[in-house]
Amino acid sequence: MELRHIRYFLTIAEEGSFTKAAEKLCIAQPPLSRQIRDLEEELDTQLFVRKARGLELTESGERFMQYARRIKQLSDQSLEDIREMREGLTGRLYLATVEGHAPELFASWICDFKKKYPLVEYEVWNGNSDDVVKRVHAGLNEIGVITLPYDEEGLDGRLVYTEPWVAMIPENHPLATEKGDSIEIAKLAPYELIIPSRRSRRKEIENWFAPLNCEPKIICRIAHMLNAYELTAGGLGIAIYPASAAKYISKGVVIKRIAKPDVTAGYVLVKSSKRNLSKVAEEFWNMVNGIYDEDKK
Repeated sequence: MELRHIRYFLTIAEEGSFTKAAEKLCIAQPPLSRQIRDLEEELDTQLFVRKARGLELTESGERFMQYARRIKQLSDQSLEDIREMREGLTGRLYLATVEGHAPELFASWICDFKKKYPLVEYEVWNGNSDDVVKRVHAGLNEIGVITLPYDEEGLDGRLVYTEPWVAMIPENHPLATEKGDSIEIAKLAPYELIIPSRRSRRKEIENWFAPLNCEPKIICRIAHMLNAYELTAGGLGIAIYPASAAKYISKGVVIKRIAKPDVTAGYVLVKSSKRNLSKVAEEFWNMVNGIYDEDKK
């Protein structure tokens, strides 16, 4: 097995087609197909299966892709480390982030980092906290930002931001016309709610209602804030999300901060505690931590 086999395999998996992959790799399709057959023979398993919508990975292919990505990343890092010896800090920074305020945090950090290391490139993956944690554990992304709560095992983490939770209320809803910019949990109890899909989030929200001796009336769980806003504006229910969700709002919804109890969402910078960071990721991690160390002084 050679590195070109890894590169060919990942490109085909990404494109879902031998033809498109061959075009992207600037090689003819027959040699590409032959290289994959050689790889499958060496692994003694089928990696792809043809479906109506194109090529799909087999179960073995899915498993092999996890290793292939790590091999490619290690290969890229080794080349970058040698290049850094000649040219200064370069390379690609693999980051992962949740929605909410996290993209703003990363935007600020990346812009600061670019001023010091202009040759560094960035690859940013977006998803929910559970998926970010999985990718950090697997080494697909070196640094991530997630939201509390999370399982700390195998991770180093630092709280970098907190914001209140808010209720997004349809503008024609009875609660939308009440005075004030906050709303008590008790007033939400009778109404159907839209909440984040993450399991730990549901548990957290259920705990808010426990002192009222009731459970929240959850009609929909959805990962993306923008989709939650659209459902709220359409009248499906009241959405409960961190305050940064308000940035997506244009019309049809009233925002009120959740109070009594006052509840907050925390954002945490994380990395694996069991795997060393690449040089470029280590510099980024230290820079971000330095920002918050200065804030504490």
